Amino acid sequence: MAFHKVVKGTVLVGGGALATVLGLSQFAHYRRKQVNLAYVEAAECFEPVNREPPSREAQLLTLRNTLEFDILVIGGGATGSGCALDAVTRGLKTALVERDDFSSGTSSRSTKLIHGGVRYLQKAIMKLDIEQYRMVKEALHERANLLEIAPHLSAPLPIMLPVYKWWQLPYYWVGIKLYDLVAGSNCLKSSYVLSKSRALEHFPMLQKDRLVGAIVYYDGQHNDARMNLAVALTAARYGAATANYMEVVSLLKKTDPETGREHVSGARCKDVLTGQEFDVRAKCVINATGPFTDAVRKMDDKSAAAICQPSAGVHIVMPGYYSPESMGLLDPATSDGRVIFFLPWQKMTIAGTTDSPTDITHHPIPSEEDINFILNEVRNYLSCDVEVRRGDVLAAWSGIRPLVTDPKSADTQSISRNHVVDISESGLITIAGGKWTTYRSMAEDTVNAAIKVHNLKAGPSRTVGLFLQGGKDWSPTLYIRLVQDYGLESEVAQHLAATYGDKAFEVAKMASVTGKRWPIVGVRLVSEFPYIEAEVKYGIKEYACTAVDMISRRTRLAFLNVQAAEEALPRIVELMGRELNWDEKKKEGQYKNETYSCAPDNHLNHAEGLGVISSYRNYS
Repeated sequence: MAFHKVVKGTVLVGGGALATVLGLSQFAHYRRKQVNLAYVEAAECFEPVNREPPSREAQLLTLRNTLEFDILVIGGGATGSGCALDAVTRGLKTALVERDDFSSGTSSRSTKLIHGGVRYLQKAIMKLDIEQYRMVKEALHERANLLEIAPHLSAPLPIMLPVYKWWQLPYYWVGIKLYDLVAGSNCLKSSYVLSKSRALEHFPMLQKDRLVGAIVYYDGQHNDARMNLAVALTAARYGAATANYMEVVSLLKKTDPETGREHVSGARCKDVLTGQEFDVRAKCVINATGPFTDAVRKMDDKSAAAICQPSAGVHIVMPGYYSPESMGLLDPATSDGRVIFFLPWQKMTIAGTTDSPTDITHHPIPSEEDINFILNEVRNYLSCDVEVRRGDVLAAWSGIRPLVTDPKSADTQSISRNHVVDISESGLITIAGGKWTTYRSMAEDTVNAAIKVHNLKAGPSRTVGLFLQGGKDWSPTLYIRLVQDYGLESEVAQHLAATYGDKAFEVAKMASVTGKRWPIVGVRLVSEFPYIEAEVKYGIKEYACTAVDMISRRTRLAFLNVQAAEEALPRIVELMGRELNWDEKKKEGQYKNETYSCAPDNHLNHAEGLGVISSYRNYS
């Protein structure tokens, strides 16, 4: 009874504290939203420079031949691509370089959620932390915007929070309702309570013993790698010179004749595919390299103190029958206090994520310990009738979160996900921390800082409400036209519409004839997935340069089923080789892909010579 009183008191105190700031916050948010609406109207009238993104070769020529850019962004993840889009739509001459492929790092290895952060709101209430509250508030606003500007790549997802103790039902209900309240007009759908029988109806594989009921709330879900690519392609269409496989070898500096101080004036870049090097000069350089933030900062200043604490997040992929097709599950209190999501995605089931300190590496590999931890937590929440088997792990991946270090924190779970814009003495702008959902506002803050520090002539941000590539003319019924006009299978048509949006017609036009009565066109890469051969050809237009680009990010095959990816790889290499004029030696290199993969661990199953997907192994 005493414990219940403590919980009740905490909720009341926290709720009261939240209500105190809510009024002022809502008013400030309203004023900000009114200003943003004016920018949205301007953005709608702002037409892209290019109907289609220029080829990679054309982009390299622009990078090489431009005397000086206003802004050079290093890093082609969500934040870096967002910075490029924000800058170029303000009228700034913008360049973006990425050492690997767009979204090849953390941005393609997320939980696939667009969310405000239920657990961060809990911390905000329990600790009366106004900064955590503001972060949730901002994320919920960005969640709504992202769902609006990329409707083909994102959608609301109901997430169930099962309750196994009576006192937790009102406790969690209050917390989730506060989440809705903080979202305000950006609330996707109102949360609700389910009885035990109704919860099992929606999630029949749930552990029924001691189940009291459940609470369902809504967050967004997206295809993260495709979303990142859409941001980069949109920046290219608006005139940004964007190039993947362009590594920054060193930063360029020049001395101010008036003050005698050195400031960053560009970067020496290397084309990873050809080995050619050249200088890209810019008035301002933005470091948006995620986990590698400190490496770039040390290029500028060797004595710079580290500001990022890397944390490993591991996910596993299991067959779709482990979860309902349209309902996720949240375990708010695992055996060691971490939060685990159990979500349907691309007709499969994702489970994760872990949160533990890690070393920085280009190709992080999930450990057996992390995989078993996730499997054990899944077993705790599923009915004993469902045998959770190790062999059902179809793929696994690890992503490195670039968290901002809090010196008072003892572990990475309590490190804030807030972002930090750091400005060095030489003028290097660094954006660190944050999360996927807030990439746009992070980019806006970063470019605002760049404009102020370097006295650039530019207007306000125009990215609120600005449609990303494929989103403007998309509709939920677009796939029907693909079926009717081109003779595609319904499943393939739905996949194309949900991946390319209004650009799906261009992919359909490239589809080869099947030679069957039905479908008329659309030869699949593998029988059980809706990816078709035409996507390989179209992927090259989207800057795919290697087989791993195609198999991991233009399609998501390596993230969904490693064995299926192995099966599709030879055909993908053949098709890309034909389009890019690869010789036999080049094709052979695509199988081994020693440059972009890590060597297989001896204790893990791995297809012989298939280094291309070694980061997404099948642990069977």
